[in-house]
Amino acid sequence: MKIVDCRAQKCPHPVVETRKLLLAEPGVPLTVLVGDSSARENVARLAASLGYTVGLEAAEGGFALELHPGEKPAAASGLAVQGKTVALISSEVMGRGSDELGRLLLKNFLFTLTELESVPDVLFFVNAGVKLTTADSEALEALEKLACMGADIASCGLCLDFFHLKEKLAVGRVTNMLDIADTLQKAGRIIPL
Repeated sequence: MKIVDCRAQKCPHPVVETRKLLLAEPGVPLTVLVGDSSARENVARLAASLGYTVGLEAAEGGFALELHPGEKPAAASGLAVQGKTVALISSEVMGRGSDELGRLLLKNFLFTLTELESVPDVLFFVNAGVKLTTADSEALEALEKLACMGADIASCGLCLDFFHLKEKLAVGRVTNMLDIADTLQKAGRIIPL
């Protein structure tokens, strides 16, 4: 059985690494070592969603999850979404409370998007969100990868001007409110952040 040691990794890395391995080698049993209860719960939930049974044991420095292939759950039936998936990012932080935590959460969200099978068609950055697309942003690596995966990265020109950042745009293109409004109006799904 293959063993992956994620005990020293923080969220979202244990679940992202586990997902990569489960998708790369479907049907192969895997033991995942994690360092805390949050990672334990996230990895177990992921494995179950992919049809794996999960055995749990205490391990030095955390937990050992033994993942064994089972039957993949049936896909949910329903109407398919028509139109583009658009993420509207209006801040350089995710949520309210600590700005330091909010920056980390948004960076982790963007990184995690790069690990999914499909990415949003368009990511619009408005207001302080444009700071994420400019030089010195900690999110540039994730945004560049999303662009390489086919996502259209677009920053509001008025917002870039307001923050004096137009010359520092490092990823994506400059857009305008007409483009943003038209795309949002026609979107099949909007992810507001």
